[in-house]
Amino acid sequence: MAGNLAIVLFDGLAFGMLLFVLSVGLSVTLGLMGFINLAHGAFAMLGGYVAATAMRTLGLPFLAALPLAFLAAALLSIVFERALFRRLYGAGELNQVLFTIGLVFVATAAAAYFFGTGQQPIQLPAFLRGSVEIAGQRFGVYRMFLIATALLITLLLYFGLERTLFGARVRAAVDNQRTARGLGLDVERIFALTFAIGSGLAGLGGALAIEIVGLDPSFGFHYLVYVLIVVAVGGLGSIAGSFAAAALLGIGDVAGKYFVPELGAFLIYLLLVAILFVRPQGLFGKR
Repeated sequence: MAGNLAIVLFDGLAFGMLLFVLSVGLSVTLGLMGFINLAHGAFAMLGGYVAATAMRTLGLPFLAALPLAFLAAALLSIVFERALFRRLYGAGELNQVLFTIGLVFVATAAAAYFFGTGQQPIQLPAFLRGSVEIAGQRFGVYRMFLIATALLITLLLYFGLERTLFGARVRAAVDNQRTARGLGLDVERIFALTFAIGSGLAGLGGALAIEIVGLDPSFGFHYLVYVLIVVAVGGLGSIAGSFAAAALLGIGDVAGKYFVPELGAFLIYLLLVAILFVRPQGLFGKR
């Protein structure tokens, strides 16, 4: 029983860290910029397809395809931010939701047209396959890699937003755009870079997700629900909140499917309701 519990906790934490990488970008852009970008799932799907295509057609190794997935999603998001999203910053929430969810429909149709409706297979390098034995239990190497990657991203985001000049400029632009412009800050450029970082992380998460949950044209819709749950439970604009929420929900989801299979995937929604009932602003919500 103890061994099974350890495996469930480990697998749940790994799944939670995948949710964190997928969702933290939306938490940053939604919390700091106040823009409801439901197309976040489409950028995650883009990163997955870029990584899978680069590995299959260009022969790139998995670790080289990951930054390519990040860059592809980040660069495309800058184009969309400048051409489309910027026009909606002052619009109401309903307009933002309808427009960005429409982009997910377009992305889903485009993915099905160009790549088909089947799963996209990838080949992991040998050192990320298999498992290692610890205290008599076997733990997947790739899941360890996911956990380590999520911890590294957490540290980089915290340092970048809280301890650097760029982070101070982002916070100033968010708090008072007029004053920030008066001080000479290029608010539009800051928002574009922030948006690119958030979308790039979604693309990276999409590439990392292929081995765990697969990749098909429905990815942008299916995992958008999980992303929104993590953002809501963690609290807007809180990196620590997204990390804690993703870990809690990942463990709860895996544990529920293992120990209470009759509830299945429904347990994650029960956790959502319970947490928001106690803390409507999320675990570490700033507003």
